Amino acid sequence: MKSPVCTSRHTKCLVIFSLCLGLIFLSGFFRMKNKDYTISKVHEELLIPFMPCRAKTNVMFLKTHKTASSTVLNIMFRFAERYNLTVALPADQLVHLGYPNTFLAHFVEEFQTIGQNYNIMCNHLRFNPSEVQKVMAANTFYFSILRNPIPLLESSYIYYKDTVPAFRISKDVNEYLASPMKYYHPADYKQNIYARNIMWFDFGYDNNAEDNKKYIQAVLKEIEQNFHLILIAEYFDESMILLKHTLCWDLDDVVYFKLNSRSQDTVQTLTPESEEQIKAWCSLDWKLYLHFNQSFWRRIEETIGLEELEKEVSRLRMRQKLLMETCLLDQEAVGKDHIKNKALLPFQSGDANILGYNLKQDLDNRTLRTCQKMVMPELQYTSYLYAVQHPHKKRKQLGLPLLWTTFHEKMQPTAPN
Repeated sequence: MKSPVCTSRHTKCLVIFSLCLGLIFLSGFFRMKNKDYTISKVHEELLIPFMPCRAKTNVMFLKTHKTASSTVLNIMFRFAERYNLTVALPADQLVHLGYPNTFLAHFVEEFQTIGQNYNIMCNHLRFNPSEVQKVMAANTFYFSILRNPIPLLESSYIYYKDTVPAFRISKDVNEYLASPMKYYHPADYKQNIYARNIMWFDFGYDNNAEDNKKYIQAVLKEIEQNFHLILIAEYFDESMILLKHTLCWDLDDVVYFKLNSRSQDTVQTLTPESEEQIKAWCSLDWKLYLHFNQSFWRRIEETIGLEELEKEVSRLRMRQKLLMETCLLDQEAVGKDHIKNKALLPFQSGDANILGYNLKQDLDNRTLRTCQKMVMPELQYTSYLYAVQHPHKKRKQLGLPLLWTTFHEKMQPTAPN
């Protein structure tokens, strides 16, 4: 029979042994925590199955001016066709949704009939959230795109040279910027909207407002509340990857050919003084751009990460290259005088030479349709979708060559037997 002393010694040994085991367990636990990998996280991953995201199909894109937005519009139109979605198109013979007037719901074709059942909105409009919400569903995703105001103003100057009074009466962009108030008359502000803070205007705000810190902060906060995402034109491929992730779209949904770009020989070189003047003259746009350029990269880092972004951008460019090799006769955009099918001629404006594309002739029907959609200019695509969605309405009169009528009819989906 064991003595009580011996039993007590065994008890102490067991207690010490249990404490040692506990310390070993705790040290292992804390090592796991140091690796950002907790037991609770393991259980969470085991218990919750992976749920793939669902593509968002109710999307509003605020199409800003001279920001690569025509390329985005083409992406949106192709997505709408792929999934048989309803687009909020300009009513009657309009090609914009009432722009430059502040948007009203009745600018949309058949709004009174269709109501809040549109899926896609992406034609030019001046943003007015309460009226847009009458057209788009409550779960709509809102996004837009911004561009550095320095190249933007130069681009606007060339494109709107013939229509904007401030541009028309100045010799070149540097002369205009040397003394903008000499040419920019407040009484003509509606005709001069492209000459100052055009992005601020597109978002629905006063482009001649005073540069007041409190006012600017209030506007930036309001834009953040109204829009889920703001893209940056200088990083267009990166923007498309972020959009793809955010909307849960496929790579082919965001692949593109650059549209509405101009020939390099129409670009005017800005002096360093002009570049600095733009930051002051278009200070509202400049601060808008700086703010959302920062938030854009923050969003990238939080959602995708720079390493994964680089891989996906590479895949996007490879896919684009393959489609260009498949579709394009010249493998690149060509000047207006070299576009063979005048039905695919983009709208020409000001002193700009807006580029377009020539398609290969030996494409099968399915490939041809895909390629045609990718190179179709904005006005032609708007007119085509309008005829498809509203076949009982009079076609939009765009002043396009007769050849367009034949092309348009070829694009119409064939009726089932």
